[in-house]
Amino acid sequence: MIRIKRLYLFIFQTFLPLFFMTFFICLFIVIMQFLWKYIDEMVGKGLDMAVIAELFFYAALTMVPMALPLAILLASLMAFGNLGEHFELTAMKASGISLIKVMSPLIVFISMVSVGAFFFQNDVLPKAQVKMWTLLFSMTRFKAITSMLSQRAMRLVCCMM
Repeated sequence: MIRIKRLYLFIFQTFLPLFFMTFFICLFIVIMQFLWKYIDEMVGKGLDMAVIAELFFYAALTMVPMALPLAILLASLMAFGNLGEHFELTAMKASGISLIKVMSPLIVFISMVSVGAFFFQNDVLPKAQVKMWTLLFSMTRFKAITSMLSQRAMRLVCCMM
């Protein structure tokens, strides 16, 4: 049975909530940037909410490689800043624990996250990008098709009168 030290559990309890919070905040920011960039292709086309949700899902998968490093950096700065602010880092150093030993659970965790991110970018990301760009392209083409159909319908109505 593997027994985890209390210090490592304390470091994880400090780091993990901050990591998930900053990851989702950074992901939200880059998705809003995507929305701001491509809002003109989506507005006024009568698109179904499921299609827009699917586009945002694929966009979120595409934006994970941008949000993950920011989340790791911000969460580690916030976690060790809080430990330093409450003098917990000083107490660890005073008891003879080196900084590398304090950081070792996070080094292992971030190494596992980086391996997972590699496989995510290698396997999931290309498929998600193809689906996202295909869906975005079809959204831009949807307006052109509907405008051509409405012009053809107007010509038919005018000819009947």
